[in-house]
This record gives sequence, C-alpha cells and structure tokens, in this order.
Amino acid sequence: MKRFFKKLYLKWKLFWVNLIYLTYTPQAILYSYKRDRADRNIPPLQPHSSETGDTPGKLLKAENTETGTIFNFEKAELELTFLTNDFVRITWKPTILPYPYGIERQEWETLEPLLNQTENAWTVTSPNATLTIQVQDEGHLKFFDAQHQLIREEYPPEKLNEQWIHRANLRPEEHIYGLGERSFPLNLRLAKEVTKKGKPTSEPKKFRMWNFDAAGQYSPGSDPMYLCIPLYLGLHEQGSYLIFYENPYEAIFQFSDTATANFSGGALRYYFTLGSLPKLIENYTELTGHSPLPPRWALGYHHSRWGFGTETQVRETYRNFEKNDLPLSAIHLDIDVMVDYQAFTIDPKRFPDLQRFTQELEVHGVKFISILNPGVKYTRHNQMFLQGQILHGFCKYPNGKLVIAPVWPGWTVFPDFTHPMVRRWWTRQYLYLLEVGVGGFWHDMNEPAAFIAWGDRSLPKVTRHFVEGRGGDHREIHNVYGMLQASAAFESLRQSRPHHRPFIVSRAGWAGLQRYAWVWTGDIESSWAALRQTISTVIGLGLSGISYSGSDTGGFQGNPSAELYLRWFQMSSFMMFYRTHSSNNVEHRTPWIYGEPTLSILREFLKFRYRLIPYIYTLTRETHQKGYPPVRPIFWLDPTDSNLWDIDDAFLLGNALMICPIYQPGMRSRNVYLPPGEWYHFWDDQPLKGSQIVEFDAPLERIPLLIKAGSIIPMEEGKTLILHLYPTRERNAQGLLYSDAGDGYETSRIDQFQLQPSFTSATTNQLLPVLLANTESDQIESSGNSMKQDGNSMTLIWEQQGDYPFSYQQIQLQLHGFNLQKAWIDDLEITCKNNSIICDRPFQQARLIATL
Repeated sequence: MKRFFKKLYLKWKLFWVNLIYLTYTPQAILYSYKRDRADRNIPPLQPHSSETGDTPGKLLKAENTETGTIFNFEKAELELTFLTNDFVRITWKPTILPYPYGIERQEWETLEPLLNQTENAWTVTSPNATLTIQVQDEGHLKFFDAQHQLIREEYPPEKLNEQWIHRANLRPEEHIYGLGERSFPLNLRLAKEVTKKGKPTSEPKKFRMWNFDAAGQYSPGSDPMYLCIPLYLGLHEQGSYLIFYENPYEAIFQFSDTATANFSGGALRYYFTLGSLPKLIENYTELTGHSPLPPRWALGYHHSRWGFGTETQVRETYRNFEKNDLPLSAIHLDIDVMVDYQAFTIDPKRFPDLQRFTQELEVHGVKFISILNPGVKYTRHNQMFLQGQILHGFCKYPNGKLVIAPVWPGWTVFPDFTHPMVRRWWTRQYLYLLEVGVGGFWHDMNEPAAFIAWGDRSLPKVTRHFVEGRGGDHREIHNVYGMLQASAAFESLRQSRPHHRPFIVSRAGWAGLQRYAWVWTGDIESSWAALRQTISTVIGLGLSGISYSGSDTGGFQGNPSAELYLRWFQMSSFMMFYRTHSSNNVEHRTPWIYGEPTLSILREFLKFRYRLIPYIYTLTRETHQKGYPPVRPIFWLDPTDSNLWDIDDAFLLGNALMICPIYQPGMRSRNVYLPPGEWYHFWDDQPLKGSQIVEFDAPLERIPLLIKAGSIIPMEEGKTLILHLYPTRERNAQGLLYSDAGDGYETSRIDQFQLQPSFTSATTNQLLPVLLANTESDQIESSGNSMKQDGNSMTLIWEQQGDYPFSYQQIQLQLHGFNLQKAWIDDLEITCKNNSIICDRPFQQARLIATL
C-alpha cells in the first residue's frame, strides 16, 4: 500500500511539473519565431558541401621572422610559430584572429627553427629536431617526430565563403579521443550516425561543436552536449599527437579515412604537439591553463536534489546522513531555492536565517552550495535588471533592442560577459551570498539556454557582443559564454575570500574552463547504458583538459533500481566530482531509502572514498602543476599496447588504481584486460601478471579494483596515516604525499617515502631531487611512496620537504603480498601485527623483514 501511494504521489508531481513547463509554451513559441526571423540570413553550417573551397595555391617563398616562419602562397599566408620544441602554432591568413579567451599563457620564449628548401617543399625543424614540418604546394603539411616518422599529414585548407574546411589523413588503426564532453565511445572513430528511429548506420558520426542544453534528459548517443572543445588526440602505431583549434565558432567534426573540421566562421588557427600522452596534456594545459588546487573538502561526497525547498528539508537530510553514519561534505540547492527563479536570490521564507544555517552546517562539516543561472528576469521590479540596463550590459539584436528569451524566471535577458565592465558588475553580485556563508556556486543553464518550441535552444546567432571592444556576434561567443561567466565568478571568490579556494561547478564551457570550474555531465537518464557511458564521457573530458568532473550518480531523470544506484555509486566513489543529484519528479535518492544490504554497501564505499582522500588530494597537486587528469584512460600507462586503446569500461585514478565498474544488471563477474606489469587485486592481495585477460568476481559488495605493483597508497583513518605498500619484483616504487591546510594558499609539505634495498649507496638527499624532476616516469607515482624488494629485506626512507606541520598522530605501514616478520623504526624494533606496524612519530627509516 505504501508503494502504491508513493507511485501515486510521483505521478501527481510529474503532472504538476509538466503543467509548469506548459506555462512557458506561449513564450517559447513566440521566441522561436523571433529567433528564426532574426537569423534568417545566416546560412546553416553544411558538414558536406558539394562546392569546393579556395585553397592557398602555389607556394611562392618562405622566411623566418620575429613572429615565426612565414610561407607566402598565391592566395594565402601561413605562419608557423614554435612555442616549444614540440609545440607549434599554425595560423592561416588573411583572417581575423580570435580573442584569446581560451588562452592562459600568451608569452613564450622565442625559438628560431631551422628552415630548409628541398626540391618540392620547405621543411621547418625545431631547434632540437623534436618536430619537423614539411610544407608543400597548396598548403599540404606533414609533421614528423625526432625519429623522422610521419605522425600527421594534413591536406590544404579550404575557404568557402566564411567557412574553413580542414582535413587530415587518418591511418587505419588510428584512434581519436577528445572533443570535450561526448556521449559516445571513448574512441570517437567508433561512433556512427543513427537513423530517426535510433538505429546505427555505417556513416561516421558528425560531431557538432555547439554547447547545447539537453532539456532535462539525454541518452548515450546524444549530440551535441553541454561542453564542446575543438581538440582531439590521435594515437597510432607511430606515436600520438594533439591538435587544438583556437576557434569557438560552430563546427562539425567527422572521423573516417580523414579527420575533417568544418568551421562556420572565424580563423583557422590551431596548435599541434606530439610526444607521450602526458606531454601532450602538459603542453595543452600550459597553453590554456592548469586547474587550481581545489579545497580539500570538495573531494568528499556532495548530495543534491531538485526539490530541496526549505531549511527544514536540508537539516533533516544532513542529520539523516549523520544518523546513518554516512560522511557528507556538501549539499547543493537547485532552482527551488530562489525567489521566482531569479539569479542571486535565496528565498528568505524558505531559509529565514541563512547565515545562522550555513554556520550550523559548517559545524557539521557540510558546505552550502547554491545554484545560479546567468539569465536576469526582464522586469523593472528587478534591481539587477535596472542595473544592467544602466550599464548597457545585456545582449542585444543588431538593431539595439534587447534579446529577451524565456527561461525559468520567465522573460529573461542575458549579461554580455565579453564586456569587462559587465564581468566586474557580475563579480560583485556574489558578495552578499559569500558574506552569509555560501560555500560555492553551481552554474546551470549557461550554454546559454532558452526555452524553445523548435530549433536551437539558445540566443539568436545575430546577437551582438562587445568582445573586448572589437565587436562580434553570438556565433563566435556562444561556446565561450559559460566559461566567461565562470571566470567572473572565480575572480569574485578570489577577491572576496582571499584565504579560501573558489569552488564553482559549471555545466557549459570551452577550452580553458579548467582554470575556473569543475563540471558535471548534466541531465543523463537513469539507465545501465548511461552508467557505462559516463566512464567514456569523464575520461574524454579529462583528455580535453577538464580534470574535475563527475555525473549525477544514479542518473538525473528516472528511478534507478537499488542495484543500478549501487553500481553507479561504486563507480562514482573513484571520480573527482562525487555527487548524487536527481530531478524533482523522481523518488528521493538518499542512500537509506534503498534499505539493507544496499545501505551498508554504500556506506563502506563512501567511507573508503574518505580514507582515500590523501591519495586523491596528492593527485590534485599534479593536476595543478602538470595538467594531468586524475581520471585517466587505461592506455595512459602504455600507449604502445594497442589492446588498451579501446578500453572504455574501466579507468585509472592516478597511475596506481585501476577501477573496473559493473554496468549490467545481475552482473556478478567481469573480464578485465590488465596493462603490462604486475598488479594486485585490492580485495584479497592476489598478485597478477599484466598483458592478459582476467575474470574477477563482482558480488554486490564490491567491484574489481586493481593496484599497480610498486605503488604505495596513502590513506587515512582519523588522525592515522596508513601507507599501503604493494611491492614489485621488477622495479622501484616511488611517489609523493602532498599535504597542506586543505584550503588557502599558505604553507605545504611533500613527504617522499622510498623503500630501497638495504645495501644501496645512494643517499636520501640524492634521491628526492631526481624524483621531483621526473614526474612523467613510470617509476614515479603521483602520490604515495617508494619501495624496492631486496630478498626479504626492505628499507623505507622518509624524506620531508616544506614548512607545513605533519598533521597525523600515528603512522601505520601495511604490507601487501608479503608476510611481515620483523620491523625496526630508526633501529628500534617494533611489534608486527596483522602484517602492519604502527608508530607515533615521523621517522627517517624503517627496515622490514618479510617472506612470501
């Protein structure tokens, strides 16, 4: 009977939700008509045109200049500028260059490459011969590595009216990854077009570059998505490369025998780099910016629901988390927290004393995160609207009239974030919410999105933007709009709370968004296929520079079974943004509603996540310094093993953990292809050889979790630091543990644990600089420690660097794969118990005697 009334309640709620949507229908129809009328003279982007565009023509001459190497063709000019020995910027002229919203680093050391003329071409070689580019007639380009292997071959670019068409040859085995957020297999060459009935065809998928609101629900195979980035990585037998187009205009990408990029306008300026996979990401994020260190609390669990309408409901939720012994770091409030859905409002009737309530949450270790949409309600009764009008801060049609579109507040206007004055004005709006203790902001609907009856869910393409004074329209700004909003928010939080790190989550963005915000994968459906798709989507975002992302655990729309929610929750426990969120017309999705045994299993994974935070937090330092995504594809470990290239149902967390989610109902075991090397099964310490397929049991209580042999995983239990030691017979294991206050920008420390043969002659002072200087090496884990077996004797050396005090009261060494017999800490024998030892102070070295 109880279940019957619950279903009845949900049906009633769905009815009212649909009724709310219906109230926007007249506005949506009127707006769709006005948008189409405004854009009637803008031709749609055609992915395949029967017309042939102009090519550069015959190559006339070449010379080195102060800005780069210039090639003059009959109809165009090509400029090659080496930013580093393996990173080059390519610009075809004449063109209007884009405003560099996505670019962080503007100044690079001037490099003068070697220019040579051959019989049929010119070659340009970087100063240390890492990269050679061959330039032929019509603009045919070839890129070679230091071993003179051909890595990429491009055909002459074509200019067709305002469009640029750029093609490159793809090898039969070549895999393609990237393009930002995609709801397709990780290897984009596997994606196919579908019929109107949803059946796949043989035609390669046309990927659209146009940030797009999924309108409440999307499924695997949806395109485009909320966050598009014109970047892709190519991986083939001769090596790997990355190409990034600095062009935010709408585009179509397609990968068949050729890679085709077709831009509706803008410039043909792009960046090319080759080398190892970490080096590609490092170069790209050096260009577009590294992610800042997040506050440590952000790595915990976040709970959200569209429907948290009152302080009472939020209080009841966090108390139930405590009652059920479930850790919680943040609660996110959706649009029902606002007054009439208006930006920067929190309803005082629902939260009568917000400052006191945020302080209450802080006492319990919970942050209050508020949603924020970019649109401003179009009414003279709205103070923000009046201010924006005085500043001429809203987007307009070419005739000077305001662009007004229906969104949640009703008729809405949109700030023009391409104007510095508007960004400064927007920055000030956050201040009073920060004053009362709001811990961070969740940016939604910032593609920007509008309610429509048909056509594009955004602003008219003719919409005018300031673009830092030179002017432009929405075709150029649409994809960067959400990023510019995040930029203003980040600046506000930095200025207002200089001793706290900003926390912002954004639905939309472009290249460079990682400098300001995290991302979630939007309104995905609740299905097993969606769970599996999330793995590829998050990995693809990481390879596109967006390091911190995650999904709505369990899916946004729909009611997942206990099994589906459990399996999704297990997967989410190892992703950076760890949040549950759902629509307001579905069942509540708190862990306790599923009863036992689901609740107990969820609790164990939730607590495991918090124990793992020292390892994860150390990964964030590497992300901040190098740009490496913490969640990585399996082939990150060995790109030469083609067996790894298509794996998109598992992922790495750092280099030490391999996570293999369960993504089918009733699945109680699964096969896993292990990368080369030695591995341990986390649950039973079983040693395993890589380069083979292994079947693992997967009862409801666990998913396959593998540890790379040689890793030392730092975890914590209260004030105890636990170092999990996983020896290898093949090589040293080593890594870092990063610590600081968890927020702010003060002191920090690095702890290096090196377990080495007892007879080594190397001093500890010689070891640390080598480890810090070579973070790309397979022998260096991004967090943890270092270990080497010498028969049955191992010596663990501890080095410390930095002024931040050691924050643990105890240190536990837990040995795996060997039976610990005896141990000494700084020559004092320590009692061994359960294959571990415990000491109450930092030490310089520990000697372990163990047997197999």
